[in-house]
Amino acid sequence: MAEDWKISKGSLAEQYESCITQLRALLATEDYLIARMANTAAALHTQFQWLWTGFYLVRNNMLVLGPFQGPIACMSIPFGKGVCGTSWKENKTLIVPDVNLFPGHIACSSLSRSEIVIPLHASDDPTQVVGVLDIDSQHVGSFDETDQYYLEQIASLVMENYHLDSLS
Repeated sequence: MAEDWKISKGSLAEQYESCITQLRALLATEDYLIARMANTAAALHTQFQWLWTGFYLVRNNMLVLGPFQGPIACMSIPFGKGVCGTSWKENKTLIVPDVNLFPGHIACSSLSRSEIVIPLHASDDPTQVVGVLDIDSQHVGSFDETDQYYLEQIASLVMENYHLDSLS
């Protein structure tokens, strides 16, 4: 249950492991994707205290804002634009240590200094991006391969059992 969410202490890996265990239990009882995304964003944001934690979904060839935690966000992002649009275009996780050095960065918040974006896939087509998990930090160099490893697992967990035909 949501009220039983426990903030984890310990190493970064231990914090992520605890989040994954708790998210697996939390998401097991919900099949509505938006609800799954909303609680995942809230859980990650609560655990790690990032500036912005949320999802964008592909709609009409744009990334459109989904559930998130943090300051007001860009409502739509074109294919190939900014960190999110580039992650979508390249179908790969992007870690940006300093967003001010990323060509074409879209500054939804002037407080954002580093970012990680993980593409989301329907469980029946790992080649087609259907959205992204986007996380911004107010500090330069906040994300690394450990974050990538665990956040990719979390993205897969959120999308578990979702098929292309159920996302349209």
